[in-house]
Amino acid sequence: MMQEKEIVFLNGEFLQKDKAKVSIFDRGFIFGDGIYEVVPVVFSKMVDKEEFWHRFERSLGAIKLSLPYVREEFEDILKELIAKNSLKEGGVYMQITRGVASREFSFVKSLKPTVMAFVFECSVLKNEFEEGVSVISVPDLRWRRRDIKSISLLAQCYAKEQAIEAGVFEAFMIEDGKVNEASSASAFIIKNQTLITKPFSNAILPGIRRLNILKFAHDLGLKIEQRAFSMQEVYEADEVFISAATLLLLSVVKADGKLINGGKVGEFVPKLRAKYVEKITKEALA
Repeated sequence: MMQEKEIVFLNGEFLQKDKAKVSIFDRGFIFGDGIYEVVPVVFSKMVDKEEFWHRFERSLGAIKLSLPYVREEFEDILKELIAKNSLKEGGVYMQITRGVASREFSFVKSLKPTVMAFVFECSVLKNEFEEGVSVISVPDLRWRRRDIKSISLLAQCYAKEQAIEAGVFEAFMIEDGKVNEASSASAFIIKNQTLITKPFSNAILPGIRRLNILKFAHDLGLKIEQRAFSMQEVYEADEVFISAATLLLLSVVKADGKLINGGKVGEFVPKLRAKYVEKITKEALA
């Protein structure tokens, strides 16, 4: 369970979270005009940093938004935020919006971006869902630039609420009969010792964990197919799993009420997760 810590960063200041305020005219509030990122924290150190920066800068550039700090300055801010909250394990959430302006649909120029970050505590190295989770399939209602990590997440919230109402952990979002991704995670299947995942395009978020998982899968002797797959393939898969910042990898053992692999965690997902834990532990202790 995620638990937000007390001190946050907002526009150059470290504040108690109940003291941090943003204008009602901020374009993030009015339009959802901004992007966000999440970075895991292990042993009080940010991990997957290089992968984070690549996606973070890509999302900023895609909506013509500039971070008002150089990389080293911003990393120092995030490190100080972790230290001020004595965070050992969890994650850093950061959000950049275009700033405060009169309500106008076009990108208003020369604004001072709003920069906010907070940290939260949760288990990263240990998987609290070792026996796997269940999912349902729902229509993908999102816009066409899902590769941008936009703060406009209403469609994902709607999908997640459908999952909660169905009593399951996640929702696989379906478009043209194929799985794009989960509401807050990337989706993978394994069949006949082949890892299958949708190729990167504007239709999905470029999951940070995804590139590492493909490498680890190759190391374990799995073949790789980057293609779209259907829910029928999910039902018939040997293994299914999702990945996200602080979940790393999580087995899916039931989809739309149908058991996958007899409802048991398979051979490769625990091995892939172990390799990921090894990778980020080494980064944190380096």
